[in-house]
Amino acid sequence: MGRPKQFTRDDVLRKALPVFWKQGFARASLPDLEHATGVNKSGLYAEFENKEKLYLECLRYYLNGRDGADLLAGEPLGWDNIQRFLEEGPSRLRGQRGCFAVSSMRELECLPREVRNVILEGRQTLRELMMRNVRAEKPKMDADAVCDLISVFFSGLSIEKNLNLDQSLDHLKVSNFMRMLRSV
Repeated sequence: MGRPKQFTRDDVLRKALPVFWKQGFARASLPDLEHATGVNKSGLYAEFENKEKLYLECLRYYLNGRDGADLLAGEPLGWDNIQRFLEEGPSRLRGQRGCFAVSSMRELECLPREVRNVILEGRQTLRELMMRNVRAEKPKMDADAVCDLISVFFSGLSIEKNLNLDQSLDHLKVSNFMRMLRSV
């Protein structure tokens, strides 16, 4: 009989996520993950099978309530929710920049196919929440087109956060974008 494990799955995911987020899949080494989680290679592999599965589970963990979707679900629905999401969204996780799912898209070629599907499902969930907020505002422009604009802006803003630019400018960018949205 083996020793009982000294960790929880959620705790490992919570600690491994920042490693993958900061370094990406390819650069995150097993020693980095062992150090961050406090779990040795055999424990990680017993729980997650391999590095690819650990990454996939970190992505699911992130998309299951840590991606800022809660900001889009608040009542009343409308532009204020979208603005809050763009300003605070996924970067609310201390020390992280942008969106883990958006960052993951940069490495799709070296990740399991299932990662792409999980990202698409997460984006679809966000889109549905955005759509509810956009429709509540009854824009003059087609609601699908407005959601596309929001999604592209969000992705661009998430990628820019990795450039370590002056974060105080993000608020101005979001304010200008929201002023434009409110007029469409």
